[in-house]
Amino acid sequence: MPPDRRTFLLQTGKLLVLTAPAAVAWDYVLAGEPEKTPDYDAAAHWWAMIIDVEQCIGCGRCVQACKAENGVSMEPEYFRTWVPRYEIDPADPEHPHVSSPNGGYDGFPENTKGGFKTFFVPKLCNHCVDSPCVQVCPVGATFQTPDGVVLVDKEYCLGCRYCVQACPYGCRYIDPTTRTVDKCTLCYHRITKGLQTACVEVCPTGARYLGDLKNPNDPIHDYLRTHMVQVLKPQMATHPKTFYNGLDGAVR
Repeated sequence: MPPDRRTFLLQTGKLLVLTAPAAVAWDYVLAGEPEKTPDYDAAAHWWAMIIDVEQCIGCGRCVQACKAENGVSMEPEYFRTWVPRYEIDPADPEHPHVSSPNGGYDGFPENTKGGFKTFFVPKLCNHCVDSPCVQVCPVGATFQTPDGVVLVDKEYCLGCRYCVQACPYGCRYIDPTTRTVDKCTLCYHRITKGLQTACVEVCPTGARYLGDLKNPNDPIHDYLRTHMVQVLKPQMATHPKTFYNGLDGAVR
């Protein structure tokens, strides 16, 4: 049986105790309105995620934490975040072999292809500034919050799949239980309480970092200035807010 969130965090030594403001916020989280928390001003933040490909070891703990935290189906085709492994043959660098067994949940078997360049590229919703998914939703169920997070209101979602088809990054799926769209929310119920996302919390190498672009003191600004970060599929002009460091040109 898969671990629930409490068991998972206990096993990884990451169980957090709510602070007083977080305890107050919890009532709003349960009501489905975390952005209305008295101590959280959504307009004062603009969230972005950094993924350092050079630091990712493909351990799968981010995938495990995401499923445990957000109640994502344990079936192998449902993920809010997943980790593909790229294996590049020096003789044919334009055609990498990409694999992601069970989304990387269980890690990866040892690479036996000698001489191949191997690396991992964690993926999740890019929370684009100009999100195609928001534009095509016929009922406004997919929307962007004032702090730049793209969310889905499941009470309005029809499960029509328009947004699933419109997403250039393959980050959406139909929840098998609710028959509505599901995807990464940047753990909105956590970040509005001053906590990190579950995937960031458990990453053993610091390959993930959630930053606030509206906070001038956030380390994300120095990171973006000092690293050659890239985004996935820049030609789509969606202006994604998931930035990658060390992204190989073979990644599409």
